[in-house]
Amino acid sequence: MDDSIYPRLKLVDLQENRISTVIIGEHYKNTLILIGNPVCSTGLSNANYCNLRQQLKQPYSISLANCGGILSCPLDQKLSPQSCACAYPYQGMLYVRGPLFRELSNITIFHSLEKSLWEKLGLTPGSVSLQNPFFNGDDYLQMQLALFPPTGQYFNRSEVQRFGFSLSNQTYKPPHEFGPYYFIASPYAFPDSYKGASLSIGTIIGITAGSTTLILCLVGLMVYAIRQKKRAERAIGISRPFASWASSGKDSGGAPQLKGARWFSYDELKKCTNNFSGRNELGFGGYGKVYRGVFPDRKIVAIKRAQEGSMQGGLEFKNEIELLSRVHHKNLVSLVGFCFEKGEQMLVYEFIPNGTLRESLSGKSGIQLDWKRRLRIALSSARGLAYLHELANPPIIHRDVKSTNILLDDNLNAKVADFGLSKLVSDSEKGHVSTQVKGTLGYLDPEYFMTQQLTEKSDVYSFGVVMLELITSKQPIEKGKYVVREVRTLMNNKDEEYYGLRELMDPVVRNTANLIGFGRFLELAMQCVEGLASDRPTMSEVVKALETILHNDGMITNSTSASSSAANFEVSKGAAARHPYIDTLFTKKDDGIESDAFDYSGGYTFSSEVEPK
Repeated sequence: MDDSIYPRLKLVDLQENRISTVIIGEHYKNTLILIGNPVCSTGLSNANYCNLRQQLKQPYSISLANCGGILSCPLDQKLSPQSCACAYPYQGMLYVRGPLFRELSNITIFHSLEKSLWEKLGLTPGSVSLQNPFFNGDDYLQMQLALFPPTGQYFNRSEVQRFGFSLSNQTYKPPHEFGPYYFIASPYAFPDSYKGASLSIGTIIGITAGSTTLILCLVGLMVYAIRQKKRAERAIGISRPFASWASSGKDSGGAPQLKGARWFSYDELKKCTNNFSGRNELGFGGYGKVYRGVFPDRKIVAIKRAQEGSMQGGLEFKNEIELLSRVHHKNLVSLVGFCFEKGEQMLVYEFIPNGTLRESLSGKSGIQLDWKRRLRIALSSARGLAYLHELANPPIIHRDVKSTNILLDDNLNAKVADFGLSKLVSDSEKGHVSTQVKGTLGYLDPEYFMTQQLTEKSDVYSFGVVMLELITSKQPIEKGKYVVREVRTLMNNKDEEYYGLRELMDPVVRNTANLIGFGRFLELAMQCVEGLASDRPTMSEVVKALETILHNDGMITNSTSASSSAANFEVSKGAAARHPYIDTLFTKKDDGIESDAFDYSGGYTFSSEVEPK
């Protein structure tokens, strides 16, 4: 090993080989790792090449030797390099997917990452520890990250939420040498979980007796329920000829109980989509592709066709369509029917002609939304979510509220779509559901992310982000900036017109002559994105606040009457309907069939019966 080695090669890793002799030139200054080779046991002149692994296992933070030697801490605690005291750090594993270096012994680079972390996360110098960096099997740089509290032993809950949100949503940006990354946090033990009150013997006996009685009652109820279920299944088998309706012939729990939806054959849907041609493809998601279908009576539908990897079992698919068929509200996309045969699972929805709210805000659809229209969209989508939370039976938490899941009909009224991530809330669970975190970055409730306790207030947080999108037309996370934080930073109540957000606002909104209710709308949005769920309003309270804003402007908001938005776009009888913002006709020809956008709120005349194959 001498100067003839390629000069830019900073590291040579020859661990665990059979190298017995090494000649190292006196000018060789780069890193050489010989751990696990016979040469390390024969008196190599420079033993550092055989001990590098032990060096790399030391923390890159302030040396613990400054704390007076090796100290031990109780379980779950670690020695803080800043205070030399035992504390509970917020920790996890940091994976760097594309570092611009391979030299692990350059401590300066890792010190720059430590400094960046404590500065950008609002910590004190020396409170960050990086340990055991190495390149794993995926060729990612992996290291243990620990953040220590500046005082005391614990972080509070808001601090832990802030760290988790910044690292997991990648709003924290590391030095450029480290490139893209992701972070997996370890559970944090708050002090409350270690506090316990001593119980008297009498109390323990009472609790034990009560628990035993409760368990016996539950066992009795379970036995009774099982017997009743078997009786019901026998009755269904006798009264319904299609109790086993799965294409595989396996019983899926009986024919689905549908309200306002019907069964379609595979051949019907194949024909109305022209054999699922690419021309009729509307989009693609995790569930599968969505196609536009036109039936012989000119009714238009959107057909969601599951791809093989997302197929559910027969019972799960039956439960989903039963749920969707029970949901009826003018601000929710309606289920028309389903198909379950020939190895296919398809859901048939009403067709919404003007695409998603995100497409209109971005200018992709060509529709320009003025301020009053944005207020109406906020109100109508809030009504749909309030229905799911409070009037659906059982209540439903959407779990993926975002501007791409809010569709606009031919009068630009909003309809909430895509219940693919929805979660049912039974009476016994109402208020919180423990679940794996699902949703979309930027819209994700930070409290739900940290606690994995899903509530209706998680939807409220996501809806608050959508409200800020209506003001700014920006995506939630754009160029590394998070819209909630940007708005919170810039807000200035002394600015009675724009509240300090002039530069952040969509020009269409900013140039509106009279921004009716803008201040109240902004205040309501910020209440929805509060960090703690208890500080956020319910969706019904959001609906009432938006109705008040529109009512003060003299606009009709009564859900039982014809909306003012519909009145604005009335056309004379027999005249072709024109879009208020695009000078093109709705009527167009598709595959030789002239079709109009149809009235899909109760406009379907399909039979609601489940038809046999």
